Amino acid sequence: MTPAPLLAAGIATDIAAEGKSAAVTDWAARVGWLVGLLMFIALVYWLMREGWKWRATLQGDLPELPDAPEEPGPATLTMTGRYHGSTTAGQWLDRIVARGLGTRSRAELTLTDEGLDVVRPGADDFFVPAARLRGARLDKGIAGKVLTEGGLLVVTWEHGDRLIDSGFRSDRAAEHTEWVEALNSMIEKNTTEGAER
Repeated sequence: MTPAPLLAAGIATDIAAEGKSAAVTDWAARVGWLVGLLMFIALVYWLMREGWKWRATLQGDLPELPDAPEEPGPATLTMTGRYHGSTTAGQWLDRIVARGLGTRSRAELTLTDEGLDVVRPGADDFFVPAARLRGARLDKGIAGKVLTEGGLLVVTWEHGDRLIDSGFRSDRAAEHTEWVEALNSMIEKNTTEGAER
């Protein structure tokens, strides 16, 4: 007899001698672990949601966002892409969630002589008056979103007593440099005109 049939015969003999079959899966224990895991995931989600609401409460002093003027003038530049969030200027992890600024969404940006109009389908639109713009730069990350170097257009603006960085990514990333130049040129022009008055 070959070794394999001998081995199989030996195992069959051992099982018959013990008089019982192989252990059956303990479904109660598995279901218990699964329920425990689902409860843990629900707890983590609830804690994250409470943290988000707590942050919004702490930022409750942020004034209402300005609406776009009825006659904003001709568009200097337009862009479609994504809005990735806003943070306290210079602190790329200090996310601002009050007034809907924490909601990521699609975005359509229009730059006019009056300022920057941000239209967000599914979220609150906002407008940054030209006099409130403080700077623009290319960066790689903002509040939980990290891209390649220069993959994010970051616009710094003043709202109430806060300086805010808002991050945008165009559908055509090559546009970012043009936007930085146009925004910084507008800011420099407004600053010069303000100093002359």
